[in-house]
Amino acid sequence: MFLEIVTPEAILFSSDVDSVTVPGINGEFQMLNNHAPIVSILNRGVIKIHTHLQNNLSFDDLHGSLEKLPSDDKVFTLNIKSGTIEIKDNKVIILAD
Repeated sequence: MFLEIVTPEAILFSSDVDSVTVPGINGEFQMLNNHAPIVSILNRGVIKIHTHLQNNLSFDDLHGSLEKLPSDDKVFTLNIKSGTIEIKDNKVIILAD
């Protein structure tokens, strides 16, 4: 599925991913391919981006915001203060602060 993370300042991430885990208002939840369409508000927390099946991921335009997990270099994290997420037709858009 395709993930795009956008802030008021820049596009922080734009690429195909395996899954994404986000801090929802009712707790953390994960989205995989073919997830049902949703719109949700996000709380302060960590977005986890899983890229295990992706071979051609470019990190030049990530603006230094994403960090690799020490235990798994194919999982990236991004701390957010709040945000909104929408998933539809295997495209996830996160508007983050």
